[in-house]
Amino acid sequence: MRKLLLLWIVFGVVFIGEQAVAQLLDSSTLPILIIDTRGQAIPNEPKIVASLKIIDNGPGKTNFPTDKPSFESTIGIEQRGSSSRILFPKKPYGFELRDAKGEEGVSAPLLGMPAEEDWVLNATYNDKTLVREVLTYGLYRQFSSHYATPTRYCEVILNDQYQGLYILMEKIKRDKNRINISNLKSSDTSGDALTGGYILKLDKTEGSASRTWESPFKSSSNKSIPIQIEFPKIEDITEAQFNYIKEYLTSFETALKSEGYRDEATGYPKYINVDSWVDYLIINEVCRNVDAYRISTFFYKDRESKGGKLVMGPIWDFNLAYGNVDFCQGESYMGWAFDFNNVCQNEPNQMPFWWNRLLMDFNFARKVRLRYQSLREDVLKTDRVHQYIDSTITSLDEAPIRNFQRWPVIGQKLWPNYYVGNTYQDEVKYLKDWISLRLKWMDQALLPFRSDVTGSLSASNNEALLLLSPNPALHKQVQIQFNLPTVSAVRLLTIDLWGRATLQKDLGRLAPGLHHSQLQLESTNAQPIQLVVLEADGRIISTKKLLQP
Repeated sequence: MRKLLLLWIVFGVVFIGEQAVAQLLDSSTLPILIIDTRGQAIPNEPKIVASLKIIDNGPGKTNFPTDKPSFESTIGIEQRGSSSRILFPKKPYGFELRDAKGEEGVSAPLLGMPAEEDWVLNATYNDKTLVREVLTYGLYRQFSSHYATPTRYCEVILNDQYQGLYILMEKIKRDKNRINISNLKSSDTSGDALTGGYILKLDKTEGSASRTWESPFKSSSNKSIPIQIEFPKIEDITEAQFNYIKEYLTSFETALKSEGYRDEATGYPKYINVDSWVDYLIINEVCRNVDAYRISTFFYKDRESKGGKLVMGPIWDFNLAYGNVDFCQGESYMGWAFDFNNVCQNEPNQMPFWWNRLLMDFNFARKVRLRYQSLREDVLKTDRVHQYIDSTITSLDEAPIRNFQRWPVIGQKLWPNYYVGNTYQDEVKYLKDWISLRLKWMDQALLPFRSDVTGSLSASNNEALLLLSPNPALHKQVQIQFNLPTVSAVRLLTIDLWGRATLQKDLGRLAPGLHHSQLQLESTNAQPIQLVVLEADGRIISTKKLLQP
């Protein structure tokens, strides 16, 4: 039977018979979570009372649903998520451990993770590799000192029906083992106690209500940016606390917008933990997360006596990463996630101006480049990332076979898949190939982040000033990246072998720093060589040969 199921997956044959729908889990090398709602349907909210049993005989041991549970508890459970909850039949869940009466929350460790009461079951439905989330958190934990939720794969049985492979995760919340910041109480309304801790987010407004305000600075596409307070909860936060954190964020944004925004004492470095922002940018750019910086974007602040600066993170939600989307150019291994507002001006939940402004600071941009380059020697080596994927899939054993028997989606397009493989192996190969291309592209695209630009440009820094990708131009669209030394009116031109301007693009008046644009070529083989010219205030400040196959 096992070999037959494996053949169904490998060759993309979909088995949709009654046996697949009703199939029960016989055994697994992964932990098994058995949930019984006593016949109740699980709503979006509020939580209903149910029971949870966990079968986990330890590493390397086989688990059977009939085994004695290693853990049992009453729980409150509800559906969670936004698009995934509405669009897909395999539902994601959030649950809370409760006392025997099902009334009060209780803390307990689950599957080796520290004790807490709130947990997440990630359904990983439209990521047919089943590894994008786990891969991202795993990479980030290897290179960053900042918190990212641990993950444990498990298989779930709900009301005697097998539900497939899930990822058990810690919910983002304040806790000594999660976001380890001060517990802000309602009595903390002055002095150092008032200054932390707060958890904030940029996100969709569905879900639990929270205190929110709109940033005084709109996005580059003139859309409002709502800033939500995740902790303290809406029913607990006082007016003094709300006003304090709103004023702090506004002061940060005002400093970042100011002419002296780079100043260590009065500019943005006064307000943020820069290293955390650098790490956050790198992980989201490596996977080109289309939701990055605007949705599921968390950041937090502890008391002034404990550092007191804004820490970016924890990272969250990566099912729409690594080329797994068909909108806003998210499928492409080229281009930057932080350029989202230019690519998708009509999408809701636009990015704040923060990241593009930070990258105009030569010091911040240099930190990003140097940090990334050091990681490419270790954690982000291409072969090492591929090995991580392979070892993760190996650890799943036969669980993917059962999952795709229960949910026969291999070969089907699910929102918002860009690539649809005929087999599970096709999906994994696409992911690994995309990562290889992405890292290779970033190796070159980060080179201008940021070598110093002076008023008089030499031939050596001319090459660093202007970057084209891909080069040779394999596609009609070429990504342009350049550093601008002073405020200037900027124009891009392409010149053919006879010195004729074949294309020109006015970019308007731009501030100093790093900028991104793109050129749409009429053909990728009209001329074997063209010259891309960067003009500032009518002067040529950089040129680069563009090769065409």
